[in-house]
Amino acid sequence: MSLGTLFDTIVLGLVEGFTEFLPVSSTGHLILARELLGSEPPPGFLIIIQLGAILAVCVLYIRKLLAVLVGAPTDPAARRFIFNLILAFVPAGIVGLLTGGLIERVVESSTGPWVVSATLILGGLAILLIERVRPPPVHHDVDRLPARTALQIGCAQVAALIPGVSRAGATIMGALLFKVDRRVATEFSFFLAIPTMFAATLYSLYKNRHALSADDMGVIGLGFVVAFLSALVVVRALIAFISRHGFAPFAWYRLLVGALMLGLLIAR
Repeated sequence: MSLGTLFDTIVLGLVEGFTEFLPVSSTGHLILARELLGSEPPPGFLIIIQLGAILAVCVLYIRKLLAVLVGAPTDPAARRFIFNLILAFVPAGIVGLLTGGLIERVVESSTGPWVVSATLILGGLAILLIERVRPPPVHHDVDRLPARTALQIGCAQVAALIPGVSRAGATIMGALLFKVDRRVATEFSFFLAIPTMFAATLYSLYKNRHALSADDMGVIGLGFVVAFLSALVVVRALIAFISRHGFAPFAWYRLLVGALMLGLLIAR
């Protein structure tokens, strides 16, 4: 692995870990970072390293996840939690399976940065609007979300298939519109990321199985580890941050980054 490849892989891993659970679009930032670095990572790299960030959630919430798995046979609340995650996963799972090839072509194409720049700006405006008009929350416990609300959040997640929209942003903003409080919306987004990103990673590995080589495994492995470690930092801090400041700072960040990238693309 050359020094340049090592640097690019670490940068992309950090970008993934720091942005996966923020409503700013990790895929969008990876596309923009790749464009700025002039880097060409191995096939499936941008999807597979997201699993590193998801592993951070599994580690930090290991007690919760184990309690749900162990309690599922006898605990109705644990079964409800699992059912809600499955229900919320289904819409994006179906649409992603049908459109995965198209989405991957957009991500890998020269139009990707343009799409991401536009969706970063539009998403920032949407967050500011939703923070202003969202109804008062009535759901304050991630274990007690109604199945209908879980499905509605899952339908909102479908929008995240568009590069630059943000999976976390789509699920959290959707939850706020469906009367879920900020903390629970964010936690549910964390948990929903687990089946969603596991499925996306397995699909990407299967699709790129013939294109990947043994040399690619080192680059992907390094990106995976860096994404995992940096995501640990973000997940720990995010709940406390949004409890104090809400999501408006992320909206302004999206607007700034989207405008700057759009300006760079136009001037290029």
